[in-house]
Amino acid sequence: MAKSIVWLRNDLRLADNPALAAGLDAGEVVLVFVLDPAAGWGGASLWWLHHSLAALARDCAARGAELVLRRGDSVAVIEELAGSIGAATVHAGRAHEPWLRRVDRDVAAALKARGIGFQRHRSALMFGPEQIRTKSDGVYGVYTPFSRACFEAFAPRGPIAPPARIASVGAIASDALEDWQLLPRAPDWAGGLRDTWQPGEAGAQQRLAHFLHEGLEDYDRRRNLPGETGTSMLSPHLHWGEIAIDAVWRAADTVAARRADGKHIFLKELIWREFAAYLLWHNETLDAVPMKDQFAAMPWRDAPDDLRAWQRGVTGIPIVDAGMRQLWQTGWMHNRVRMITASFLVKHLLVPWQAGEAWFWDCLVDADAASNAASWQWVAGCGADAAPYFRIFNPVLQGEKFDPDGAYVRRFVPELARLPDRALHAPWEAPEPVLRGAGVMLGKTYPRPIIDLKAGRERALAAFKTIGKSAA
Repeated sequence: MAKSIVWLRNDLRLADNPALAAGLDAGEVVLVFVLDPAAGWGGASLWWLHHSLAALARDCAARGAELVLRRGDSVAVIEELAGSIGAATVHAGRAHEPWLRRVDRDVAAALKARGIGFQRHRSALMFGPEQIRTKSDGVYGVYTPFSRACFEAFAPRGPIAPPARIASVGAIASDALEDWQLLPRAPDWAGGLRDTWQPGEAGAQQRLAHFLHEGLEDYDRRRNLPGETGTSMLSPHLHWGEIAIDAVWRAADTVAARRADGKHIFLKELIWREFAAYLLWHNETLDAVPMKDQFAAMPWRDAPDDLRAWQRGVTGIPIVDAGMRQLWQTGWMHNRVRMITASFLVKHLLVPWQAGEAWFWDCLVDADAASNAASWQWVAGCGADAAPYFRIFNPVLQGEKFDPDGAYVRRFVPELARLPDRALHAPWEAPEPVLRGAGVMLGKTYPRPIIDLKAGRERALAAFKTIGKSAA
């Protein structure tokens, strides 16, 4: 029987895994995950990775195989392991992250020199990022025509059942997961993450089933309401590949709903994820360099105190603070609030979007190189299909519109919980008796705003005008 390496990266699952299926079709396999320092994962991602690998290892063991863990340079690890077992082929899911693309080129060259094949399979995305082209054979820079092309071209792969047994090569030396020390210890800040998430393939399946039953039909109406559970919360499971994009699309598309709008908008959101990966594929510096060149001259502020207040959720703007505290507590933030908090940082505070992108990268359990960077550039106005510079979210109006009963703010900013709805999103405008009756003392129990919103907006508009009309 032929021996293969199945190199798991962003496909930490057994079902709907084309790399695993290809390896098992050929014979015996070794399943390996490499902890490569080049990945640069943040703290929340490492927490998720620990629990996802633990779950996958249990699933492998139940099928007679071991998940081999190795830490180090991916090229050296995969080349050595493939050579030591006499592998004919290394199978892996295709990657869109720049660091993994570079690694793949080096791995392919090293394996070729040894006469070992390297096959990459579509696993994390709907398409190979180079496949979707405009009618003039160009690259899309606007989401809407890109999404139409995806709707027309995508046919999800049929289901691939998880193997009942995994024919494995045998005992292979492996690191112990605990020795990697991926979990926080002193202090242990992950209590909220543990309460919110179940990493692993089973958790992904449960999350999808719940969303299809409870959330899909009204997704278009409820996805913007952070006080409700109107989103799928599948993003970390999709990012780590605990569930295949094909499986999510198949399941959602086959739901018989009374209203089609919810399903359609959800599928469009899956394509937005695809668009972000597409942008990163064609712009490898997306996390650092603005796609619009004129933004290199943007007069950003060096404002460490403002950045720190934003990170800690003590800006004095309730919807912003609620979002930043949700991020810290749960490793995730509601999609609407991500836009509000990002706009506040880069426009009202004029702090570079790269600083926000880096903070989200460290704090999000779904920290995806493509989606994180593309979304920050969109909010900042310097990315593809970006919001125009004069679109500056008013966080008070956003809070009143999308959190009208204050459920979200009251959950994550409990010191304001007793305020009436009319005062909750702008407590600095409330009469003193209202504040006193709710036990709120501005500047003591809750901070005053770190910036006047009108002044911040005017400063942002003036700054954007200095780099020219092309900012629009």
